[in-house]
Amino acid sequence: MVKRAEAAAATRSALVRAASELLDEGGPGAVTLRAVGARAGVSRGAPYGHFERKEHLLTEIAVNAWNSLADKVEQLRADPDATPSARLERALLTLIEVGRRQPHLYALMFSTPADDPESAGAAGRLQDQFLAIVADLVGESDALRYGALLMSSAHGIAALELSGHLAKEKWKVGGEQLVRMQVDAIRSGVENADACH
Repeated sequence: MVKRAEAAAATRSALVRAASELLDEGGPGAVTLRAVGARAGVSRGAPYGHFERKEHLLTEIAVNAWNSLADKVEQLRADPDATPSARLERALLTLIEVGRRQPHLYALMFSTPADDPESAGAAGRLQDQFLAIVADLVGESDALRYGALLMSSAHGIAALELSGHLAKEKWKVGGEQLVRMQVDAIRSGVENADACH
């Protein structure tokens, strides 16, 4: 019984890997259950035994991506040698980097229905880790509003880079500099507010 469960888990994992590769190569349209099965080297019917529809497979890929991102941000948060500002910059750039390296995956992460319990749970885990980093810089009471500002800005930077509308040649600034400018402005604002009290 254990061997059957292990084999099923290995097949499912191979299917998810194959689907991720197809997604990276050609976007969601390239991910069909038949193509995934062929890429994974399993029978034509195997994908259907694990995923009822292609959307379920894509949701699992998005959930895995959110969890991977949450793991990375959690590691950044635990770095005792980095300042709160540096941790925040790195967390934002980690998100932007997914958009740069895997644009189809990035788009999938933000197009998966927010009310899907698994996706919402994984995205919520990232949000919790991210807000903890934000709180280290601005305090608990302001973490949500600054977190929303920073996350939406990072998403905007990634989207503009992907579309080619944030060309460094045109704007004379890149994503890294924009993130640093935002974090520096917020840090300065917090320091000034603290000095006034």
